Amino acid sequence: MQKILVTTDFSTNSTAGFRFAIQLASQHKYELTFLHCYHIIKPISWSIAKADAYEKAASGKIQIKLDLFVDKIYKKQNIVPENIKCVVKSSVMIDASIREYACQNNFSYICIGTRGAGKFQRIFGTNTSNLINFSDVPVIAVPSSYRAKKIMNIIYASDLINLEKELKKVVDFSKSLHAKVELLHFISPEEKSTNSKIIEMAVKTLSKYDVKLQLEKPKSIESLISNLQSAIKKSKPSMVIMFTQQNRTFFEKLFLSSKSAGYSFDIKVPLLVFSKL
Repeated sequence: MQKILVTTDFSTNSTAGFRFAIQLASQHKYELTFLHCYHIIKPISWSIAKADAYEKAASGKIQIKLDLFVDKIYKKQNIVPENIKCVVKSSVMIDASIREYACQNNFSYICIGTRGAGKFQRIFGTNTSNLINFSDVPVIAVPSSYRAKKIMNIIYASDLINLEKELKKVVDFSKSLHAKVELLHFISPEEKSTNSKIIEMAVKTLSKYDVKLQLEKPKSIESLISNLQSAIKKSKPSMVIMFTQQNRTFFEKLFLSSKSAGYSFDIKVPLLVFSKL
């Protein structure tokens, strides 16, 4: 059975990730693990035994809080929980701890609720953007405004590079949910002639997977993110899938965030990001 790791900091924003993960599990048999990472500050004057006892007691209280938090959300959704776990983990670096736990326990996806970020956080990164930029496990970023509804149609935003390999992942995910997929590609005037053959090949590839192709001419005065958001607003998909390039330097990852990481700051629908092959 495939597994989804759902993270929470007990905030209202994080409940959106819970709602989306629960919706996924209602359409396909996913095992859900709800994870909360915490950090407890202990006086250096304490003995090791006293510090360990204090942390054990605090961890127990946090575990009870998480159990109740999850139970409350399921009750609001009028759903009886199945195949779920609640885990608390001590951690200083939250996003790194989430990535490590997801990899070590063979999760298929990481699901996190997000509200977006301002300019300062855009530069230094939020947990969401750090997960997108560095996680080996695909990340689902869910906007805080999300309300549970059946996942029926998916937009896959693509540059048409490594199309068939990416499509297999997209279709594997969508088929499990019985959702339709539409590939969105932006073609600029200068690329039109050089891309004609690539687009022709893409059409042939897409026909094998029953995926429609939507070609859009971007507005030159707007950023790619703005063009993407305009297309999404028009199509009204249940979610969006993108692939991000992760084989860049640490400096580039922090200060020149990928298109998908940038999009995660202002999403209106859930976004699933795979690492680009």
